[in-house]
Amino acid sequence: MVTSIQISEGLQKELIKRKLFEKETYEAVIWGLVEDSQELSEQTKKEIASARAEIKAGKSYTLAEVKKELGL
Repeated sequence: MVTSIQISEGLQKELIKRKLFEKETYEAVIWGLVEDSQELSEQTKKEIASARAEIKAGKSYTLAEVKKELGL
């Protein structure tokens, strides 16, 4: 179902400023704002904690190391 909403000029100007590219829709901008305000899932929190532990344990590579290994 598609619907329309009324917004103030001020809000429209704010949404325009938040567009990542000129043809991005207001809906995409609003979804991005909603997503930013949502709580992370427990699975995501666990994955972040695991990644931080790996980095702390030295199980990571710098960009320079990756480039060297790939011959870039």
